[in-house]
Amino acid sequence: MSQNTITELVETQVQTNGKSRKAMNGAKVNGFIGWLDKRTGIRALSHEALDEPIPGGARWAYVFGSGLLYILLSQIITGVFLAMYYVASADHAHTTIEYITKQVTAGAFLRSLHSYGSSAMVVTLLVHLGQTYFFGSYKGRREILWMSGLILFAMVIGMAFTGYLLPWDQKAYFATAVGTNIAGEVPFIGDWIKSLMRGGTEMGTLTLSRFFVAHVFLIPACIFAFVGMHIYLFRKAGSAGPISEDSFEPKQKTEQFFPRQVIMDLVFATIIMATLGLLSYFSPVDLGPKANPSDTQFLPRPEWYYLPIFQWLKYWQGETAVIGIVVIPGIIAALLVVLPFMDRRRERRPWKRPVASFSFAIIFLGLVFLGWQSGDQDKSDPAVAKQLAKQAGETEKFMSAAFQPEVMGSPALTAAPLSPEATKGKKIFADNSCDGCHGESAQGTENGPKLIGVSLKFDHNELIKVLRNPTQKMRDGNMDPVEVSDEEMTYLTAFLESLK
Repeated sequence: MSQNTITELVETQVQTNGKSRKAMNGAKVNGFIGWLDKRTGIRALSHEALDEPIPGGARWAYVFGSGLLYILLSQIITGVFLAMYYVASADHAHTTIEYITKQVTAGAFLRSLHSYGSSAMVVTLLVHLGQTYFFGSYKGRREILWMSGLILFAMVIGMAFTGYLLPWDQKAYFATAVGTNIAGEVPFIGDWIKSLMRGGTEMGTLTLSRFFVAHVFLIPACIFAFVGMHIYLFRKAGSAGPISEDSFEPKQKTEQFFPRQVIMDLVFATIIMATLGLLSYFSPVDLGPKANPSDTQFLPRPEWYYLPIFQWLKYWQGETAVIGIVVIPGIIAALLVVLPFMDRRRERRPWKRPVASFSFAIIFLGLVFLGWQSGDQDKSDPAVAKQLAKQAGETEKFMSAAFQPEVMGSPALTAAPLSPEATKGKKIFADNSCDGCHGESAQGTENGPKLIGVSLKFDHNELIKVLRNPTQKMRDGNMDPVEVSDEEMTYLTAFLESLK
C-alpha cells in the first residue's frame, strides 16, 4: 500500500470521526440546554449512556438489571423519609415506627412501599441472577462482572437482614435473635461475630444502633460503589446478547440501547412501581407489639426469603450445625464465584449445558421446597398453629388500637410538682403495693404496664370503675381490685391523672 493511500485513509477516518462527533453534538444549541451543555458536557454524557450497542437488538429479557436500579432508587427515597422520624434505641424505635404508621400522613403507605420494595429487590435480583446463569452471560471476559454481581446479591441480603430489626416489634426482635445465634455457630469466630453484631451478649440499644448504621450508611455505601463498578464492567465487556451469540466475538447485528430498550425498561419500572403502590395502599405492612425479650412463648418466623434457610437449619442441630451453616453454603458460594473460570466453553444455550442448568435448578427448587415445607409444618402442628394465630391476633389488635404517645418516665415526674391531692394519692399508690408492679412513679416494670398517660384511655369515672373492678385482661395480669374508701379513691385517681 502506497504512502498516499495510507494518508488518504487516515484523512478519511478523521473526517468520519469528525462527522460522528458533529452528529452526536448536533447543531449549535442555544438557550438553557446549550448553556448547561457547555458547562457539563451533558449531551456527550447522554450519548455515552444511551448509545450502548446491544447484539441481537432490544429484548424484554434485558429489563431486570435496569429494574433493580429503579427499585434501589425507590428504596433510597423512601428510606430517607423514614429515617427522618426514626430513633435507633430500644426505648423509642418501636414508638417512632408506630407514629409513622398511625399518625404521619401517608406514613403507612411509605413504610409499606419500603418494605415491599425490599422483597421486590430480592425477587428481581434472583431473576436477574438466574437469567445471567442460564443465558451463560458470565462468559467472555466477564469473570469480574459476575463476581461483582454476586457481591451485590450478598449486600442486598444484608440490607434486608439489618433493616428487619429496626421496627423493634416482637417478630423483628426474635427473628433477629435467631439470625445472630446462627452467626454464633461459625467455628472459632462465631461468638466474636455474634457479639459484634449485638454489641454485647444481649440484644438492646447497641444492637439497634449497629444495625441502623449498617442499614443506612455502611452497606448502602458499599452497594453504591459496587453498582458503579458493575455498570462500568458491564459497559467495558459489552452486552452478552442472546444465548445464540458468541460472548467472546459477537457477530449479530447490534441495536442501540436508546430508544427501544429504554422504553422497555421504563415500562417494566412502571409495572414494578404500580404493583408496589397497589400493594402498599390496599395491604399495608403490619407492625406488631413492642419487643418483649421476656416472652418465652413467641414463635419467630422470618420474612419469606429467609424461610428456606430457617427450615434448612432445622436439619442441622448440635455438632452437625457447622455443616449446614458453614460447609455446604460455603461450597455452593465458592462454586458460584469460580463458575466463569470453570466453564470456559463458548456454548451458552442451557440445554447444551445440562450439568450447570440441572445444578442451578436443583438448588432453586430445593429452596422453594424448604420454604413451602416450613409453612406446611406450621399448619400441621396444632400447638404451633394456635400460637401463630394468637400472635397474628395480637398484631391485628395492636394495629387497630389508637396511637399512644410516648411520655417521659420518672425523671420528668419528679421534676413536675404534684398537687396536694395527687401527693396523697401517690402515698395510697405505694401503701397498696401498686408500685410493686407498676414502678414507684408508675413508669412500668416487667410485671406491670406503665400508667403514664392512663387518663388518655379512661375518663375519671371509667378510671374509678376499672380500679374497683378490673377487666379480665387486668385480672389475668394479676391485678386485684383496689379496695379503698371513696375519699382515698379520689386522691388515687388525682395521682394517676397527673401522670402526663
